[in-house]
Amino acid sequence: MSDGKQPWLHVVLHEPEIPPNTGNAIRLCANTGARLHLIHPLGFSIDEKAVRRSGMDYREMAPVEHHDSYQAFLDSVKPQRVFAIETGGQRSHVEVEYLPGDALIFGNEGSGLPQSVMDKLPNGEVLTLPMMPNTRSLNLSNTVAIAVYEAWRQQGFRLPE
Repeated sequence: MSDGKQPWLHVVLHEPEIPPNTGNAIRLCANTGARLHLIHPLGFSIDEKAVRRSGMDYREMAPVEHHDSYQAFLDSVKPQRVFAIETGGQRSHVEVEYLPGDALIFGNEGSGLPQSVMDKLPNGEVLTLPMMPNTRSLNLSNTVAIAVYEAWRQQGFRLPE
């Protein structure tokens, strides 16, 4: 549920499967002032020990909103813009000028974002993180951290009000 404060950035995990990645995202959002959104179904219970361990006591500091679908997220939050961070994106995550109210959406660890979500994004809003060729994609929570910190860097690391 929302705490009434408008976050500078929305972090959206679409049907995450691995509890520690979500716990790490909770901790990251607590430390950066971003708002975490989880698109259901989740591949685990949000109360699993692995989520609690990774998120530690940050769950109280980082509001987590739950949505039944990507469309429900869009209808409820109405983000300024949405950028997907996906392997195979056409632009690097550093080529975008992030604005307050933007959302970054990340696919799950096993299959990434479904085509139905990708189809709702305007051209050019699918971004990628540079990687060496012929390597596996980065861990989800690492990818989220890299993208969030780039967006926050562009905001001058201003603290949310």
